[in-house]
Amino acid sequence: MEEHGAKIRIDRNVCLQPSHTVDKNISQTKCLSINCKPKKFIKSLFPAIGWLCTYQWKEWLAKDLIAGATVAIMNVPQGMAYALLGNVPPVVGIYMALFPVLVYALLGTSRHVSMGSFAVVCLMAGNVVTKYAAPPEVMIAAGNTTAIADIGPPNHYSPIQVASAVAFLVGIYQLIMYVLRFGLLCTLLSETLVSGFTAGAAIHVLTSQLKDLFGIKVAHFHGPLKLIYIYGDLFSKLHTTNLAAVVVSAITVVVLIANNEFLKPVAAKWCIIPVPIELIVVLCGTLASTYGGISTTYGLKVVGDIPVGLPQPTLPPFDLFSSILMDSLIIAIIAYAISLSMALIFANKLKYEIDPNQELFAQGCGNIVGSLFSCLPFAASLSRSAIQQSVGGCTQLTSVFSATILTGVLLWIAPFFELLPRCVLASLIIVALKGILFQAADIIKIWKVSSSEAIIWLTTYAAVVIVDIDYGLLAGVAVSVIILFVRGAQLKVLVLERLRNTEIFLEADKYSKTETIPGVTIISYTGCINFVNAVTFKKRTLETLFGTSEPQSPFKVAPQEESRRETVVMDFRSISYVDSSGAKTLKSIIEELSVHDRNVLLVGLSGSSILMLQSCNVFTQGSEPIFPTVQDAVTYSQSKPLNSVYSIRL
Repeated sequence: MEEHGAKIRIDRNVCLQPSHTVDKNISQTKCLSINCKPKKFIKSLFPAIGWLCTYQWKEWLAKDLIAGATVAIMNVPQGMAYALLGNVPPVVGIYMALFPVLVYALLGTSRHVSMGSFAVVCLMAGNVVTKYAAPPEVMIAAGNTTAIADIGPPNHYSPIQVASAVAFLVGIYQLIMYVLRFGLLCTLLSETLVSGFTAGAAIHVLTSQLKDLFGIKVAHFHGPLKLIYIYGDLFSKLHTTNLAAVVVSAITVVVLIANNEFLKPVAAKWCIIPVPIELIVVLCGTLASTYGGISTTYGLKVVGDIPVGLPQPTLPPFDLFSSILMDSLIIAIIAYAISLSMALIFANKLKYEIDPNQELFAQGCGNIVGSLFSCLPFAASLSRSAIQQSVGGCTQLTSVFSATILTGVLLWIAPFFELLPRCVLASLIIVALKGILFQAADIIKIWKVSSSEAIIWLTTYAAVVIVDIDYGLLAGVAVSVIILFVRGAQLKVLVLERLRNTEIFLEADKYSKTETIPGVTIISYTGCINFVNAVTFKKRTLETLFGTSEPQSPFKVAPQEESRRETVVMDFRSISYVDSSGAKTLKSIIEELSVHDRNVLLVGLSGSSILMLQSCNVFTQGSEPIFPTVQDAVTYSQSKPLNSVYSIRL
């Protein structure tokens, strides 16, 4: 620091980033330039090429094969169960673990997520299917899609047609977000918001399975408050409960819970491959129905026809797109946010990088390809992903092995499950929801950590449960934005005092070993100063100095202090931004304090804030200087006459 008369100049070296590091950083970004080398562009577009070139065949192949077989076994019961959530034939769940998953294995950057059917996404798509597809009884009566067309809009589409249209639009939206580089869009959906959303959606999933669990036929309801109507209809029909369905469901639930809570932890000590309890339950239910005749004897609803072989590629009905634009957009965002969150969990755990934009590209392409083969929108499954990683899966070659096994299931084994009671699948879904449903208990921990985060969680959860899934997401995002706005508008004003025998300044209210500096008042600000809190900024400042909250009131200086000119040090080191309204308010504060013989010294303004103050003519001839630290300002105020003309250059 150099001092010349009444001027202070602080010279600092300018740190420039070396050009070679800039070039290196640029080279590490995603290659989309027209000057990019073709080989590099292809590798960036198809990440599988990269990990295949470095694949450790001796170490990883057996692990990926075992993990693929394990995931395939899980995909059979889970896929069929979650397909029922989407109001499409159960075989669609197996299609979802085949076609879009192969695309993701080629294009995705996560090595450990298991893509395919996911309960919440299937339920959201199922709501659209129920709204626009022909009722099942009409489908059976018509026998083919040509006859269905005679029903007329909007319900002249088959469930498969609506499902494929939703998947196609979801893929288009995700590709658009990829082109616009919206890979970090999910940051708008905080972890708290997603937790509240999925916990609320789990209530809808649970509710949708109660009809099969009790063997009751419940009417379909749409729109806000539909859960209230569903439960009203359900309770009114409890007298029609199929006791056989309740018994089968109870046995299935008890077996699954006993395995998950007691047998699985013990078995994990001896073998890393989990017991495929879901598949065992499905096989037992199918055998009991096929050879024991429980379905025909007790009137249990079964899965029904499962076609043999692979579906033929078919374009979705494009005339339906205009009706499902908003529904598909919400599904696209939710599916991506959930999948990326899971991908980041494994990437952080296993120390590798995820490209959020490439994930959009992979999921978008996967959904478009899947829509051609009768698939619902796909997403990552936490349970399958955890199993895939725990049994040793190393790369997405696991998904390729899983898809190969499922192809064999579709070609030869799938019809075996036609007589599987639907109450067994409903039980599988309900037990699988346990972890998500119990997320509601996290609200206590969230509230202790942050009340604003708890408000976001509760608002999202309540809106999803009481109103509807789509409205719940919008409510959660709206509350998040409002809280961000409120936080941005908050301005913390503190009085600082010096810690004795040091140059450290601390909050006067929190520390007892501080001392005041004669003739100097130090006020620290935290947040930003903008048009929202400009009035508060002035009010709190004057209130701190004069003890009144009325800025327009005249302030009288005590007679014994009239001859002494005091200094107000305004510490802006924790101010991130000052807009024009804030700058003009600061100017008015400086002018008003000058009238009352207070000289103002400014500390720690950022470069952008200085430019804003200059543009608003806050700095004039003889204006207050800007200091880098509070100690500099205090030292100057004590060593120089305060009515001098001085300036500072950073």
